Amino acid sequence: MSTPPASVTIGAGTNAGSPQFAGSPSGSVESGSISPDLGTLSDPERVVPDLPPDPVMEALDLNVYYGDFHAVHDVNLSFGKHEITALIGPSGCGKSTVLRCLNRMNDLVPGARVKGEVTYHGYDIYARGVDPIAVRTNIGMVFQKPNPFPKSIYDNIAYGPRVTGMKVDDMDALVEEALRGAALWDEVKDKLKQSAYGLSGGQQQRLCIARTIATKPEVILMDEPCSALDPIATSRVEDLMVSLREEYTIIIVTHNMQQAARVSDRTAFFTARPDETTGNRTGLLVEYNLTSKLFTNPNDQRTEDYISGRFG
Repeated sequence: MSTPPASVTIGAGTNAGSPQFAGSPSGSVESGSISPDLGTLSDPERVVPDLPPDPVMEALDLNVYYGDFHAVHDVNLSFGKHEITALIGPSGCGKSTVLRCLNRMNDLVPGARVKGEVTYHGYDIYARGVDPIAVRTNIGMVFQKPNPFPKSIYDNIAYGPRVTGMKVDDMDALVEEALRGAALWDEVKDKLKQSAYGLSGGQQQRLCIARTIATKPEVILMDEPCSALDPIATSRVEDLMVSLREEYTIIIVTHNMQQAARVSDRTAFFTARPDETTGNRTGLLVEYNLTSKLFTNPNDQRTEDYISGRFG
């Protein structure tokens, strides 16, 4: 795996190509016993290869520690271009911790340490000299609860391009493009100068998605983006995710197995192993497969037990 030199910095918005660096180039479980109401699987005619042929990101022997606590153990994942990957599992299994590692959000947690590699187009984002702010420009995040800034709708979208120094010829056009990309333009085009707090919860979440895509990332991370929304707003965000897949690589954490089945191409199931001495729970990746296969014919009994409701 290539590692950039110490002077490396990730360039801004690289949706059209590779990142810009300074100076660098178990046996199957019997099927038929799983019966959760999964709804309609995401686009049954969509063809997805068994393995991502050219991963945008990879986690390689990823281990995460908070002080002495071993939060995540030896996770290996590959994320394909223009795919939606869902991370599922019970509470405390490390899926959100893994998600935050993918754009170095755990850097902001005191005592957090990451071992192993997280690569973006083959380059380790934790390598010495890599700018975490630039990482987050290329790999954006949408959080669990809508978190608009206390600004106007317009300024929420313009904020990212302004603070990152992104060259923008026409900010009005960029704001409109981002809001259209988040399927929100028609609802807010006549009140762009009004406070974002006046929007509904579902609209605020789509505004946060628009704010994320305004900086033109290549990867969008979503940490339970619908957990605070009603069913109608959830449906709109799910439709939006499927639409955005045409331009972005999307990785979501969700407790909602039906949602994972509806929108994702691949699903990773995590579980937690308790420490008999301390009771602390270390997250483990149990199985990673095409969503259609994982939900209908999982390779591990623990996966079947979880998705059939036997635990979790």
